[in-house]
Amino acid sequence: MTITRFSFPTTIQFGPGASKLAGPHLKERGLRRPLVVTDKGLAALPLLGAFAASLSAAGLVPSVYGGVFGNPTASQVMNGAAAYRAHGADCVVGIGGGAALDVAKIVGLLATHEGNVMEYVWDHPQVRPIGETLPYFVALPTTSGTGSEVGRSSVISEEDTHVKRVVFSAQILAKVVFADPELTVGLPAGVTAATGMDALTHNVESYLSPAYHPLCDGIALEGTRIAARALALAVREPGNIGARGDMMMSSMMGAIAFQKDLGAVHSCAHALGTVCDMHHGLANALMIETVLAWNAEAVPKKFDELAHVVGVEGGAAGFLDWLKALKQEIGIVPNLTAAGVTRGAIPRLVEIATADICHQTNPRPVTSGDFERLFAEAM
Repeated sequence: MTITRFSFPTTIQFGPGASKLAGPHLKERGLRRPLVVTDKGLAALPLLGAFAASLSAAGLVPSVYGGVFGNPTASQVMNGAAAYRAHGADCVVGIGGGAALDVAKIVGLLATHEGNVMEYVWDHPQVRPIGETLPYFVALPTTSGTGSEVGRSSVISEEDTHVKRVVFSAQILAKVVFADPELTVGLPAGVTAATGMDALTHNVESYLSPAYHPLCDGIALEGTRIAARALALAVREPGNIGARGDMMMSSMMGAIAFQKDLGAVHSCAHALGTVCDMHHGLANALMIETVLAWNAEAVPKKFDELAHVVGVEGGAAGFLDWLKALKQEIGIVPNLTAAGVTRGAIPRLVEIATADICHQTNPRPVTSGDFERLFAEAM
């Protein structure tokens, strides 16, 4: 008999205004000096100033580290750890998109543990252990895409090669997530679309993975259903709190579901992020149709179910037609060429995708030759 372990431990405060609960929560825990970790763009916006003021109003003494940008690197984490120590911080508050939250998850780790962040990635030959007690960490997402706020991994790029590496541990999970859809209202349509496609891809790919996790399968299907009804609406009506809330929920559901594993869409997207510095959600959006069309013959019944939850007929063909129409409606460019990727990049893209771990749980085994054809087709 095979024994499988399941775990869904994150506490989530969800709904409009949930962000206002963060300060009182930290105060109730006896914490006083939070380091607020965010990205450069958000740090300059009134939203961040208002949030920091809410922490001060709760009797806290916050300091803001706004040094996250692009695909986060090791130096951004180490600089955040230095900021934590300089402030004499006693907790970490991550607020922002996936990049900011990925850094925020491990700032406290590097502030209280020896070594460089890359020594904590899961596949380091002498990986350093992560202690049981890390600084208290809470997360507030401002995008609806990666679902990093509920994930137990932090994706950090190497400084020189830009290859994405992963710190993976339940110890870096947020203690509480304050999921407030009001924080996403100001997102531009393009960001809403790209991050929303990231959430949709997480749900779809985790469901298609052959790994055994029925709990995740159920969550992934419902996350797909929610995104199908809400994504275009959130892009078209940015102030629609219902649609924003739906996308925030779908994003978290996708991230919870993909603890089951992902697939070749993500291996391709990771390669595009490494080689072309492409936004992860956009990279997923540009590869998902091509890869899923190739996967469809391996798991036709699962595609029947996906078609059902998005409200179309025709199994895989119907689902892929729906997906193409959705991408057009929300303004995703039609192919890699339109996104500025050249055919000369394909050999390096294939190399990175083949080395990526995600495709090991793709519904079909993927070779480097397969990746070469998939990238060429997506051009």
